Amino acid sequence: MTAVLNATPDTTSGTASPTDLASSRAADPTWVAVCAATDLLPERPVAALVGAQQVAIVRTHDGQLHAVGNRDPFSGAYVLSRGIVGSVGEVPVLISPMFKQAFDLRTGQCLETPGVAVPTYAVRCDGGVVSIALGDRS
Repeated sequence: MTAVLNATPDTTSGTASPTDLASSRAADPTWVAVCAATDLLPERPVAALVGAQQVAIVRTHDGQLHAVGNRDPFSGAYVLSRGIVGSVGEVPVLISPMFKQAFDLRTGQCLETPGVAVPTYAVRCDGGVVSIALGDRS
């Protein structure tokens, strides 16, 4: 199951321009609510549009939440949310459905090709709501 979720930033402090959001990301990220925690099944990635970024959100078998860019850097297709979740040793990975590269869900690094990575995003669950921080952390 791939659910496509569209989320907009929480701007409860007033209207924020894209410039305001960009300048505040480093010090205080803007969190965007994307779905209920119960919407995320273990090891079944979902896609969300967070601001202008397509993000693949993953809940691993142990309940950990991860968010990475949805774009496969090898094919250029936005398909990582359709990938396979697993592990290589102790490393949680998302395997691209295109050419089968494994990406570390914690760092975004491709395990097979050093130097290639997908962006990672901070993710949190608060009150049963999963939120992603705008701006990548990788």
